[in-house]
Amino acid sequence: MNLPIFLTLLRILLIPGLVVALLTDFEGKELTAVAIFIVAAFTDTLDGILARRRKQITATGQLLDPVADKLLIASAFICLVELGAVSAWMVIIILGREIAVMGFRALASSKGIIISANRLAKLKMLFESITIVLLILGEKYLGSFSFLSQIGLWIVIATAVISSVQYFVKYGPGILSTEPSK
Repeated sequence: MNLPIFLTLLRILLIPGLVVALLTDFEGKELTAVAIFIVAAFTDTLDGILARRRKQITATGQLLDPVADKLLIASAFICLVELGAVSAWMVIIILGREIAVMGFRALASSKGIIISANRLAKLKMLFESITIVLLILGEKYLGSFSFLSQIGLWIVIATAVISSVQYFVKYGPGILSTEPSK
């Protein structure tokens, strides 16, 4: 196992700790959850950098990395719905996009087409991470600046929808054709 894959697995292993920190009531839970989330999100950046620099890009890493990302984001958002920090409909749009794009990528892969994350999708992940941190900190830590989390949610929704449309417009005709793969 190479270091980038180890970091991806570490991100997955941090998720239960994040969930426990978010959903268990103890003093400083928000700061604990933010610390766990930031470490997990940082592994996403670091594993990609290391894989490219060390020329350790593998099929396992290419498959596992986006799954780890989706698990982290989904876990955080679902917990935040439970805590009443975000509306369920917003999370449904965000996670629905993630599932649709993953399915679209899987279909593309079955036809020999690799769809890499586009620039807007990478920005979406950044906005998701910042917004999740803001939502976790909430009014307790942000005070009158807690409105920034709501702005972040709208930015995440917009980038999620627009980036998914970009994927489907660019790759859809070739992937969704009825011709068998070659």
